[in-house]
Amino acid sequence: MLLKILFVFILLIAFVPPVRRFVFYLLVGRQLVKEQRRQEPTHRREGETRVDHVPPRPNTNKGGDYVDFEEVK
Repeated sequence: MLLKILFVFILLIAFVPPVRRFVFYLLVGRQLVKEQRRQEPTHRREGETRVDHVPPRPNTNKGGDYVDFEEVK
């Protein structure tokens, strides 16, 4: 009896596309949807630029502090 039920279930999965899609969704589909939502949390417009890391600016001051010079005669 159990063998007949398994055989009918396998035939349904193999030859009936709506049943096959439903079983696939139960086994794999929910995980795929979760991964897709996790991978793309924000929607960006076309042409938008996003910078994740801005490198620190190098110190361009090569000398010391500026001292106002007055010539003494």
